[in-house]
This record gives sequence, structure tokens and C-alpha cells, in this order.
Amino acid sequence: MAKRLEGKVALVTGGTSGIGAAAVRRLVAEGAQVVFTGSKADAAAALTTETGAAFVSHRVQDADAWPALIQQILAAHGRLDIAFANAGTESGDASIEDISLEGWNNVVAINQTGVMLTVQHAVRAMARNPGGPAGSIIVNSSMNALRPLGNYCAYSVTKAAVVALAKSAAVYCGQKGYRIRVNAILPGVVETDLIRNIMNSQPDPAAARAMYESMAPLKRLAQLDEVAGLVAYLASDEAGFISGGEYTIDGATTAGMMGV
Repeated sequence: MAKRLEGKVALVTGGTSGIGAAAVRRLVAEGAQVVFTGSKADAAAALTTETGAAFVSHRVQDADAWPALIQQILAAHGRLDIAFANAGTESGDASIEDISLEGWNNVVAINQTGVMLTVQHAVRAMARNPGGPAGSIIVNSSMNALRPLGNYCAYSVTKAAVVALAKSAAVYCGQKGYRIRVNAILPGVVETDLIRNIMNSQPDPAAARAMYESMAPLKRLAQLDEVAGLVAYLASDEAGFISGGEYTIDGATTAGMMGV
């Protein structure tokens, strides 16, 4: 694999499982020094042993803990070049009629405020980089930003909101003269352990898989390394003129109607 990210320092939030863990693996494989965060200590220890990436226990919605996290990265590496705002949740979500205020606030705190704090502190850190303000920030949204779910109201709303956040930050950085790029990715259904467990827990796992696969015109689920590959590309200098973009990686699920 090409070492496109050699010499770069990356932060991945929510890096202990799923897309986050895949991104940690891919960024390390491409040469980056990676710090990842989360709250699953056992999973983090295994990933650290596997990849050599550094783990910091941290919750993205904890505003008071952000300065110490950034200072720890800068003290260890002297710079921050890449930030993948990946941490997210659906816990407490429901339909507009059924969602509680507690559930709403939990999803918003992690998926929206947590992403804002990630982007904010990444921009501030990257603005201090040796050689001048530069870096790449990638926000993990969802295809549900474009096609909201009726039974996941807060998730859909927050995933749409962070696309606008990425665009706003991209415009701001450009206007400031920073070489800091900000983009959003919008994955479809990805074959994570979580999705695999959901399928396997159904009375007919094969039918459940077929249902998920039928959502995309490409007739399959996205693979973790495909999503991680998009993150790595946007993090690299090859994407040097890409900022303010939203990149669906959903097998054409949101491109149009399937028809009959």
C-alpha cells in the first residue's frame, strides 16, 4: 500500500469499532501516526496492539476534556494534520412522536455537538502547524442526511446538520487563508459487526441480508475498507483542492429511484 500519509498525524474519534477502527487501520497502513479516542477500553487495547496507534479515553461531547486531548497530541507529535470526526450514536432515538427529550439530547450531544467540537479543536490545532495552517478534516455523516429515517428522527437530523457544519467550516478556513480542508462522507449501509449481528439475530438471516443488500442498486453492502479508503484519500495531498464536499458512498442508494 502506498504511504500517502507518511509524516502526518491523525486523530480519529470513535475509533474502537466499525468505521472508526477501519479508519485507524487504514491511516496507519498509509503511514500516519494515529491517535484514536472512544470509551471501549478492551477494544482499544486490541487495536493498539494490532496497529501501534495510540488510544486516549475521551467522549466527544465532553467539551472540557478537548483542550487536554489536543495538547496531548501536540506534545507527542508537534502537529495535527488529519481529523476524522467519526464518533456517533443512535442510542435513545425514535420517531418524532415517540422520541424523548433525553434521547434527543443524547444523540445531538454526540452526533452534532461532538462533531462541532472535533472540527473546532482540529481547526485550532491545525492553524498552529509548523509551516502554517494546513490539514484535512473529514466528517462522518450518513446517507440518511439525504434520505431521513422515520424511526430515527434525531440521527437523521444530526447527520444532515453535520454536512452543513463541514461546508461552513470549509468556507471559513478558505476565507481565513488556511490550507485546511473540510469534507463530509455519507456512507450507506456498511457491513460492520453491528449490522452483521443485527442480520444474524433475525429469524431468517439470509432474508435480512437480502433486504439490506436490496437497498443499493449495486446490490451489496459497503465494506469497511472501502469507506476507510475514502477517508484516506480525502486526508491525502491528492485531494488538495477538495474542500466543502459531501461524498456519498452508498452504492447509488440515494442517487435515484429504483423503479419497478
